[in-house]
Amino acid sequence: KRFIILFILAVAMTSRVSSLVLGLAILSSWSSSPAFTCSAFAPPTSRIASHSIFVSKQQLQSKLFVATVDAPVSGKEDTSDVPVGWECDEEANCVEVPLCDEKECRTTLDVRIHGDWYDLSGWRKAHPAGTHWIDWYDGRDATEVMDAFHSEKGRQMYQRLPKSAPETAKSLEANTEADSKTQIAFRELRDQLEKDGWWERDMVHEAKLLGIWTSLVVGAALTAQDVPVFSSMLAALAMTNAGWLGHDYVHGVDKFSDRMRNFAAVAAGLGPTWWSDKHNKHHALTNEMGVDEDIATDPFLYTWAPDPAHDSPLRKIQHWIFFIPFSALFALWRVDTLNVAVQSVEEKRPQAKEELFALLAHYFIMLTILPIQVWVPAVFVSGLMSALIVTPTHQSEELFKDYQPDWVTAQFMSTRNAVTTNPFSEWIWGGMQYQLEHHLFPSMPRSKYPKLKPILQKFAEENNIPGGYRESGEFEIQKMNWDLYRRVAEADAVEGAPYSRGHGQLGAINLGTSPAAGGYGLEGS
Repeated sequence: KRFIILFILAVAMTSRVSSLVLGLAILSSWSSSPAFTCSAFAPPTSRIASHSIFVSKQQLQSKLFVATVDAPVSGKEDTSDVPVGWECDEEANCVEVPLCDEKECRTTLDVRIHGDWYDLSGWRKAHPAGTHWIDWYDGRDATEVMDAFHSEKGRQMYQRLPKSAPETAKSLEANTEADSKTQIAFRELRDQLEKDGWWERDMVHEAKLLGIWTSLVVGAALTAQDVPVFSSMLAALAMTNAGWLGHDYVHGVDKFSDRMRNFAAVAAGLGPTWWSDKHNKHHALTNEMGVDEDIATDPFLYTWAPDPAHDSPLRKIQHWIFFIPFSALFALWRVDTLNVAVQSVEEKRPQAKEELFALLAHYFIMLTILPIQVWVPAVFVSGLMSALIVTPTHQSEELFKDYQPDWVTAQFMSTRNAVTTNPFSEWIWGGMQYQLEHHLFPSMPRSKYPKLKPILQKFAEENNIPGGYRESGEFEIQKMNWDLYRRVAEADAVEGAPYSRGHGQLGAINLGTSPAAGGYGLEGS
């Protein structure tokens, strides 16, 4: 892994065609070795360590049965007393297999979706986005998350998964909070918006945004030698714009988004796999302390007074130096991206090799058309601009110490929109000024958000959402964020305060796949 990362950085620094060709040959040889040869989706790993099971499509057609129907009984042998579990492939086709030891695998993993409980113990390893997503919702309702992040195909697939055992479902239902009136009303709203075509992408709008990005890149390249400072500013704007475009495409569930999935990797050096793992978790568990990586920015910036064991001298001056860690945002994201990209290849995650090649192409292209003295400042300026946009829309709102079962109400309570004042601000914010619209409907094209705003304002009023539809001016919201940093800087450390990277709850950063696990030089707890 370290060899690959060092190699990519070496290519970026030399920016030689010969280096790239040689590098691609080495990487191709490495990735095609037997240890790393894989199909788009690896076959489901056996849930029994000592018994490898591979189910072909023909076998699935003959063995598959719906969980609500009794399993076929063989005439040769009575196996009714043999404990069984589930094994699923990437298309959510499941068969029964001998039950494994709980020490070797998950034998119970039940999630509620649209009122029904599903046994996902066999699906977790086949889940393209990783097992951790499934584990976080064990014993919880995942309806809104399922609808928000998945395509129509994905939302149909889960219905093929086996239902939880009746006694298990009854027990879980008795101990799980019922769907609120707000959640039910939101699902009805979502169904209506889907019927009305709100997920249809406006290709003219996309062409305009891509045209602006292209113009910025060309302008930066043409002015790099004669006006390097101006070139850096153009490059920084291009990187930030590419980040917002890629953000929209990674969230998207339409065919155009699928084709553009690696746009951010090529244009901004940000991989979609890293983005999905980090950013979608932020969407699913917004402002949940110890779980949401977007608010786990210590020891450089604290959003609440920490326990003395996790404190830092920097906290006392964070409101004066906030722009320094803000500027490092893009650089940090790039390092995290490379780590996750290489790890994804090793783990044979879908499209991992294509993503790694896209990242390699980004560094070669950018360092070819932009001198290092232009490119490096652009990375830090872009980080500052991006951080000023992404941090204030959540941090000044409610922070949750515990899991929030009413996902819809939690999004309203933890999100504040920014009201822009001019066309440049409307563009540079990249749709993030409509943060609530985006959090409730992340896969919806961002061009739809302005028209969605009055609908959500009415929804908040009709459903008595605490705090209602929250919004502030684009400069006022920045002041609110700075005031938060100042208040936390002036506060005393608090014994027993939640640790930003987890304190035992499901989805804790230290128990998940987050690059922020363990903190930066701090011991996890």
